[in-house]
Amino acid sequence: MADMISVSKTEDGTRLLRWFLRKFPSMPQREFYKLCRGGQIRVNSGRVRGNEILRAGDMVRVPPTLGGYTGAGPKKTESGDKFSLADLESLRNCIIHNDEDIVVFDKPAGLAVQGGTGIRKSIDKMAQAMFPYDKIALVHRLDRETSGILVVAKNQRAAQKLAAAFQAKTAHKEYLALLAGVVRPDQGVIDNYMVKGRVLDTGARLNNGAGQRPQRAITEYEVLSTAAGCVSWVLFSPKTGRTHQLRMHSAFSLGAPIVGDDLYGREAKMDATLRSMLATDKLFLWAYKLTFQHPGTGKLMTLRAGMPEFMRPVIRFLELPLP
Repeated sequence: MADMISVSKTEDGTRLLRWFLRKFPSMPQREFYKLCRGGQIRVNSGRVRGNEILRAGDMVRVPPTLGGYTGAGPKKTESGDKFSLADLESLRNCIIHNDEDIVVFDKPAGLAVQGGTGIRKSIDKMAQAMFPYDKIALVHRLDRETSGILVVAKNQRAAQKLAAAFQAKTAHKEYLALLAGVVRPDQGVIDNYMVKGRVLDTGARLNNGAGQRPQRAITEYEVLSTAAGCVSWVLFSPKTGRTHQLRMHSAFSLGAPIVGDDLYGREAKMDATLRSMLATDKLFLWAYKLTFQHPGTGKLMTLRAGMPEFMRPVIRFLELPLP
């Protein structure tokens, strides 16, 4: 007797053929299409051709003859990876968009994007475990401490198109941050150079003596509000993607480090009462909005991440606006 399997939320947007190949990896495609033509594979009781897009909640008829094609299961995680099934489920709950080309996460603070020495859990390794038959590729980054939107490619074509979009600055990123200090002027463009955790002016970059080539860093900013005479709620739109760019531009170019930044903000001056209230090991930097062209459909997409839980009470108490 055939099985009826419901399409999950994380499988929403997957083509029927790919859905079957994930579950029955050793099944020849010719067998799949033969079963479609014969009406043995159906979606919501209707006949299919094989290229249909599945939606969450769809019921797929799976013939009992496919049981022998389940042999080549998902790849095992590498020995250095320490994430559990509970970790994977937690990250799965952070998915805000998923289709056959991309998966978009609302990344929590403290979770690394890319694996490496000493990193037990990272989105790239966990996403590969979640989608074992896709070719997971990172196309942009967020600092480990930063919360918010992260888009990940699920195949080479999508990776190439998205990487080109981020390089060409056609993908538009917006961040919100709470800064320890009053920023003046209340809007502008920061355009300077960075090297080894330092910000250089145009002249200094030519003779920085750091042994590294300085990288140009450009950020547009707008102060949305100030509170208690000592913090600023700032909208950032980075035009380049340098490591710690917004953190360094806040601390060194605006003179107001991001709240919770223990790397660049240790010397920040703040009212003792407010400092006590804001005492946190979390970085108040939120990648809240991303606009980009979908690599498969070409449609312009705008996605927003939810405000991190640790930020909510502070932003509410200070009565700070959202854009």
